[in-house]
Amino acid sequence: MKRVSFFATLLVLGACSEKAEQTYTVDELIADGALLAHIMSECRNNPGELHDTVDCRNAEAADGKLRLQNMRKALGK
Repeated sequence: MKRVSFFATLLVLGACSEKAEQTYTVDELIADGALLAHIMSECRNNPGELHDTVDCRNAEAADGKLRLQNMRKALGK
């Protein structure tokens, strides 16, 4: 009986906890330009709270990679 109540408690606590927001990798952001633009605008509109989040750091890295790729294309490399 103790096990049943223990597992029931775990189930209730798990259901009540907040779900973590999805984070995106640099590669996912590079592949989806609209998502990258959306995250970049959110991060730039609220830098005080968001600038050190995983998504903002990954978006900055993805933006930098895309800029380098575009420069290489423009230079013909």
